[in-house]
Amino acid sequence: MSTTISNGPRPANGTPGPRGTPVLGSMRDFQRDKLGFIRSLTRYGDVARYRTAHLTWYQINHPDGIRRVLQENNRNYGKGSLTLNFFKPVVGEGLITSEGALWLRQRRLIQPIFHRRSVAAFGALMTDETLAMLERWRPAMEGGEPLDVPVEMARLALDVVTGALFHAHVGEEPEVIGRAINTIVEDLGYRFEVPFYPPHRVPTPRNRRFRAAMRTVDQAVYAIIAERRRDGGDEEDLLALLMGTRDEASGEAMGDKQLRDEVMTLFLAGHETTANALSWALYLISTHPLVEGRLRQELDEVLGADRRVPTIRDLPDLMYTKMVVDETLRLYPPAWITNRQAIAEDEILGHRIPAKSFVTLSPYVLHRHPDYWQRPDTFDPERFAPGRTDGRPRFDYFPFGGGPRQCIGQSMALVEAQLVLATVLGRCRLRPTSDEPVEAEALATLRPRGGLPMIVGPA
Repeated sequence: MSTTISNGPRPANGTPGPRGTPVLGSMRDFQRDKLGFIRSLTRYGDVARYRTAHLTWYQINHPDGIRRVLQENNRNYGKGSLTLNFFKPVVGEGLITSEGALWLRQRRLIQPIFHRRSVAAFGALMTDETLAMLERWRPAMEGGEPLDVPVEMARLALDVVTGALFHAHVGEEPEVIGRAINTIVEDLGYRFEVPFYPPHRVPTPRNRRFRAAMRTVDQAVYAIIAERRRDGGDEEDLLALLMGTRDEASGEAMGDKQLRDEVMTLFLAGHETTANALSWALYLISTHPLVEGRLRQELDEVLGADRRVPTIRDLPDLMYTKMVVDETLRLYPPAWITNRQAIAEDEILGHRIPAKSFVTLSPYVLHRHPDYWQRPDTFDPERFAPGRTDGRPRFDYFPFGGGPRQCIGQSMALVEAQLVLATVLGRCRLRPTSDEPVEAEALATLRPRGGLPMIVGPA
């Protein structure tokens, strides 16, 4: 597990990085400007070392080092105590947090559910929910009132994931569940910003709101599971697929607790990240007229002059739309940073990684690294044109992670992004209310700071 690779001599004075202050290290610099700080670490080389209070971090700034952690020696790099403490109160032993034999079993059970053929069954749900959203937008379109796009995308993504998980069976008050999920997501973002906030067992007002939201979601999920076990049915939603999986060796199905944990994992994975990606895509399209013009031309060519509703069969022809999605995920990867904890000592690109130390991997940093991208801060979908990606290092672009733990819902997320953008832009045009650039806020995901108000008009 601790075998090493070496791509050069080990630095004479150890791994370089900022010194920071004696007590807090670089914590204040990180909290003041997270994105600026982690990008600045590339000047120290392929691996940079820094400290936040008592924790020492090794940030990997080279695709080969990313591959080492996520793929070649992935068994030596667990999710680590920080990630587990962050997510386990919400998702329990879901795919995000489970490790070892349990993770492998769950991954094998769930992987077939997200094959492209299975994902295709949810295409109509995605466009139906998008059309319902556009109908809700009608008064704002007619009155010229701005809409907060991240809020709208969050509701849309939640409607899609709820429909995909439970079909129509979300109880009598689906909006209550939606509000509860939003409370949980907001709490995760807050704890990323304020890592030393009291744990959930401490009865602060925030923690009481979180526990109430968890009770609401748990009661709803367990009630739906119980109803399915009692009445059966012919649903073909994600919950039915999860309940129908069987372990090849034992023939066992998932128990109620494991089903609940995987449902919560899918809620988070299919909600916040998708909403942010769509928000950034609509902003970038609206501020780049040439890109918007080419995208609309493609919609006319593929969907006709009347811009019919796109289907899953149209996706191979919506190539430029996919390029826009890929470039959006390069500039604004929702999962902008992740960390692992070394189990045994390792060596990465000539740098010693001590056992139990934390390793940081940032798609945001690699996606904007000038060694791998020309004009890295410029929005240019042509980077992803056919043939342009040939020969590129595998891990200079990894918005969905990589290796055995690559995001299991990648296909579903990309399908949803393409279908939503094609449906929305086929029917309306969005413009920011201000010419000021929108700043990214690095919380648990990468959000537009302060929201993103936009005016919606006819296409």
